[in-house]
Amino acid sequence: MFGFLLVAALASAAAMLVLYLAVGAEPPVGAHTTLVLRPHGDLPEVLPDVVFGAGDELSIRAYVELIRKAKADTRIAGILLKPGSLDSPFWARVQELRDAIDDFKGSGKYVYAWLEYAGDREYYLASVADRVYLLPSASLDLTGIASYEVFLRGTFDWIGTYPDFLHVGDYKTAVNTYLEKSFSPAHREMSESLNRSQYQQLVRGIADGRQKREDEVRALIDQGPFQPVEALRVGLIDDVAYEDELDDLHDDLAGEDHIDAEDYAAVSWNAAGVRRGATIAVINVVGTINSGHSGYDPVNGPVIGSDSLVEYIREARANDAVKAIVLRVDSPGGSSTASDVIWRELSISRENDRPLIVSMSDLAASGGYYIALAGDAIVAQPGTLTGSIGVYTGKFVTTGTLDKIGANLEATSSGKRAQMNSPDRRFTADERAKIQEAMQVVYDQFVERTAAARHMAPEKVDEVAQGRVWTGEQARELGLVDQLGGLYTAIGLAKQRARIPADEEVQLLIYPPRRSFYEVLAEELQSPVGRMADASTSEAIIQLLGPRERRALAALLAPSRLFRSGQVLAHMPYVFVR
Repeated sequence: MFGFLLVAALASAAAMLVLYLAVGAEPPVGAHTTLVLRPHGDLPEVLPDVVFGAGDELSIRAYVELIRKAKADTRIAGILLKPGSLDSPFWARVQELRDAIDDFKGSGKYVYAWLEYAGDREYYLASVADRVYLLPSASLDLTGIASYEVFLRGTFDWIGTYPDFLHVGDYKTAVNTYLEKSFSPAHREMSESLNRSQYQQLVRGIADGRQKREDEVRALIDQGPFQPVEALRVGLIDDVAYEDELDDLHDDLAGEDHIDAEDYAAVSWNAAGVRRGATIAVINVVGTINSGHSGYDPVNGPVIGSDSLVEYIREARANDAVKAIVLRVDSPGGSSTASDVIWRELSISRENDRPLIVSMSDLAASGGYYIALAGDAIVAQPGTLTGSIGVYTGKFVTTGTLDKIGANLEATSSGKRAQMNSPDRRFTADERAKIQEAMQVVYDQFVERTAAARHMAPEKVDEVAQGRVWTGEQARELGLVDQLGGLYTAIGLAKQRARIPADEEVQLLIYPPRRSFYEVLAEELQSPVGRMADASTSEAIIQLLGPRERRALAALLAPSRLFRSGQVLAHMPYVFVR
């Protein structure tokens, strides 16, 4: 029996070694190879943990990194861009990918784009290419940008639930979803401002890519959508073609080797002729901020736990090989106390003579902006949603709903305010005053921290705060952001402050690291069976919704699902953007 087990163990080890060598081997790259990019979905900031292999999805960081590598790789002759459907309701990651491709063009190599479908985001991305081609049976759905927001007060009235919420900041509109039936004047003003800023960015990008005047592009957008022949006639595309016809249109594509981005990502920098030097840590803050350890909520997605993030920050700070830290934020905020804990730990790192630069992705608002204040500098994309310097809290009073179904809720308590967060009644005047006082303290601290970090007078910060959300472009003009750009713009600033030569390619130490199959399996085996079943059932239901609907549901349910009753929240509102 012992011999049999030993042979089985050795056979398993040998099989694993063969599998590792097969998967881990670098794909060959021939001379004059075309790199094929097929970005699609929501261009995730981080990928799920490794379970049964990496799959065919790449993070936005992986896309940008492999494009930078291809720029230096003399074997890569150019890029063929084939965007799939881009599902994200936001714009910053699309802008980051577009910027990387635009930078690639600086090498003198070609970039061609072929579109099987083209909405606003897909065309905006493709417009950076030297030549743009559209499938003959497709349409160019370039129609502009619209944003949508849901108001649930009428629904709550119908089911007998009363949303008893309070907030600090005229523009802290997260509560409007529950309290209002339509836009308030301040809410509409903010929504129109955000929409207008993003529309201007869309127009400017297309104008630059297609070498047109901005007024021309605005006029064309008002004429959309376009059939392929129309799009060709007005100069939005260069030709109509099937994918197999591209080789006939370009000699540099005919007969050349092609390599998919997913395969090229496995090619080492050394093989591309680039030696990397110093190490910079990139700490990802992706998801809703809460206390405790990080996890995954079936509705709200990734949850950033302050305990987990503090561990990563301390680990990066203790690593002598790490010359600088870049905090990559993609978060709508969350718990104000958890945000403060993270801010404190980041501030310690900054005081430890270690450069700390913040890179904002799609979202870095409210609690996400609060933790960014610890950085030496803040970098955001023009389309990043940030700011939202404000707080709110509240509860849902469900007595009316219970009455409708014949249920009754009764309680006993000791202490004047023991039932302050009870779902059985509204806040009393005394309780509202106490809550408002507590929220004002948190808001004032938020303003003071912003004033100190941004070298602004508190009164000036208060003017641009009030819970208002800004695009990165607007935030730069207001002094809330230092520079426009993506992750590698932030890395460039970190290199400069750490005295790393500008032309030196750095190694990135990523936090949190992706876990292996065995680590994921071990954690799942330790989880209660009932919790696993509940999570899998909830996840199955959520997957029936589209990506925008899932994000909306997450924003609506976050206060009741993730945070303790009565907790002061620094969380931004949700906006549908198309």
